[in-house]
Amino acid sequence: MAAPFQNYSGGVLLADIVKRNNLSRYVSEAIKERSLFLKSGAVARSAFLDAKEGGTRIQVPEFNPVSPTEEVMTGAANWGTSTAGYLTPQKITTDTQIASICHRGFAYAVDDIATLAAGEDPMLHIRNQLADAINKLNSQRLFYQLHGLFGGALSGNKLDIGKAGTGADADNFLTASTVARARNLLGERGDELDTLIVHPSVGFYLYQTGLLTFSTSSLVSGGAVTWGGGGAGVDAKSIGTFAGMNVVMDSQVNAVQPGSSGHQIEFYCYLTKGGTILEGVQQDLRIEADRNILSKQDVLSVDYHTAYHVMGTKWVDAGDNPTNSNLGAHAKWGATYDIDLIPLVQLTVNSPLDTSTL
Repeated sequence: MAAPFQNYSGGVLLADIVKRNNLSRYVSEAIKERSLFLKSGAVARSAFLDAKEGGTRIQVPEFNPVSPTEEVMTGAANWGTSTAGYLTPQKITTDTQIASICHRGFAYAVDDIATLAAGEDPMLHIRNQLADAINKLNSQRLFYQLHGLFGGALSGNKLDIGKAGTGADADNFLTASTVARARNLLGERGDELDTLIVHPSVGFYLYQTGLLTFSTSSLVSGGAVTWGGGGAGVDAKSIGTFAGMNVVMDSQVNAVQPGSSGHQIEFYCYLTKGGTILEGVQQDLRIEADRNILSKQDVLSVDYHTAYHVMGTKWVDAGDNPTNSNLGAHAKWGATYDIDLIPLVQLTVNSPLDTSTL
């Protein structure tokens, strides 16, 4: 094993390659292109949440929803809460939404000897997979955060129809009926939910039963919807639709596994409205490279400094830069206004495509 990397000023061959190819910009664009979260509208990039001027958290002041107290007006001289015959002015209250910035990064090193033995350039393979790897890490972090929110602050916005034990049947699977029940948690605002995030075992069950259809043009170009007959014969990268919602499949949805030991595996689903989950950036994705001419290593480092934020919620813990485990802790989150005004619902189901037990 070669010696640990040291920052010598000479021999920055890989750095030259990165600069010529503008790798940071390329990977950033690839992340957006390959992220179904961003393409579906489930997560929206928001410059309003950027914290490039500094700080450890993002604070968003807000006016709380108006909830006036009515007064009964009469012809008497003492009507109203004032008991003096006039309306008493009321105040609108305020709160602050808070998102904690997560500082994350990783690095790879490749020895010349390993490259010679492999007959190929491992660093080239690493660079080609960076966008997908970062998307996976980002979605995992987001689902930890959603787990934390629904364990406490948003607990009233969740529906669990999973089987307690084994032997799940159609009553425990995702259907249009269960989506309607989940929408109903928000009352009349349930109709605003337009995106459904599911595990592949749930999404492909919909595909298997012919319930998942596909649109190949409207999401990207804003044009007319092109239907693909249940997904058959669709060649372009597409996003499925079910029960009037765009469907995004991601295996990280169960980053924190629901259910109990010995029970049939369950899957989280999330129903949301576009623009509810936002992403803020403190520093754009940075990729740096160098070459250690003494240890004969190419080294690549990646770091990114971002925050996910669900509108209407706040990070209430005193600590900053939370780990995934901290993001998933129920007591570290709060809501800044009535949760039925937050268009986000958690639904727990089973799938006949995976009947394993925990």
